[in-house]
Amino acid sequence: MEGILRGKIHAAGPLTFPDYLMDHLYHPELGYYANAVRKIGRGGDFFTSVSVGPLFGELLARRFLRHFRESGSPSRWRLIECGAHDGSLAADVLRALRRLDATAFSRLEYVIAEPLAALKRAQQDRLAEFSEIVAFPDSLADAARAPLPGAAFGNELLDALPFHVVERRDGRWLECRVGIGSGDELAWQTAEIDDPRLAAELEKIGGDFPDGYRTELRTCYGDFLAPLASALDQGLMIWPDYGFARADYYHPDRRAGTLRTFLDHRAGEDPFVSPGGCDVTAHVDFTAVAEAAIALGARVLEFERQGAWLTSLAREWLMAQEGRPDAAALRQFQTLTHPAHLGGAFQVIELSWRPGTVADAETAARRLWG
Repeated sequence: MEGILRGKIHAAGPLTFPDYLMDHLYHPELGYYANAVRKIGRGGDFFTSVSVGPLFGELLARRFLRHFRESGSPSRWRLIECGAHDGSLAADVLRALRRLDATAFSRLEYVIAEPLAALKRAQQDRLAEFSEIVAFPDSLADAARAPLPGAAFGNELLDALPFHVVERRDGRWLECRVGIGSGDELAWQTAEIDDPRLAAELEKIGGDFPDGYRTELRTCYGDFLAPLASALDQGLMIWPDYGFARADYYHPDRRAGTLRTFLDHRAGEDPFVSPGGCDVTAHVDFTAVAEAAIALGARVLEFERQGAWLTSLAREWLMAQEGRPDAAALRQFQTLTHPAHLGGAFQVIELSWRPGTVADAETAARRLWG
């Protein structure tokens, strides 16, 4: 992978960080997500809500069923999962849907658009029992030609989208690109901002930052959300991830940004140490996500910490635990919702192309825009 990157830099000059990440993470043969299927869980590089057990998928299924019923229990509906990894979350969601509402399950089309061959094979193997329901299109173009009511979602997906890195120098912003250092190593090099979309995002965060302040911005949220919105009629989107509203993300005290690498559960900050061999992420600016969705005609229904969001979803499930508790499931619930565990580490944003309650929307807006 490093040879490929060096060749591109020698041919065309320093790479923007999104271009670097497209090879580092998504190269079809040598990228991080292509070179091994199992990256998640105690034996992988990082631990997610899916790693806790099947309860997370069941609670998501309950939210999808509520949306299905609010949409009039349509004769056909669609769920689109993004970043499905090895299909574990899909299996949890589908098993819960089958158990909770056989009618809704029988009307469902579950879509996973996976560009990486190794991951697609793993998903097809894990979801073989649902082969009549799960579709693996090469793109969402066909779904967009025949939109259905339903939802799109992805757990810890937005943080994996490519992002720019910028730095404040002498009262102005410079873009941090990937070049070749004096020792022939991959290294940061700064350049003038020449991307209009990046310049527009920088305008939103302002310029009252100390010299040397470094942070990240994504200009791709709209491009990512648009085909999903086109594939859904009366659509809902749910994105659990780690991140902040804009004012918290771009705080002057957060001088080094949020860029992190993950390998064998160890976090680092050098994205050049193992090209293609480690995960590289940055937190999510949920205000930017909301603005991109609103530009596509959506409204924000909720923006809440995962613990509070899941607790609200689990109300009926928790009531059913009274008198005959499932100790293992309750331990999962505690890990998913406790502020010291995943409940405090993650935020959840709900976006809707249907009217939502004004109270929820107003609460979300206050948290996103202040």
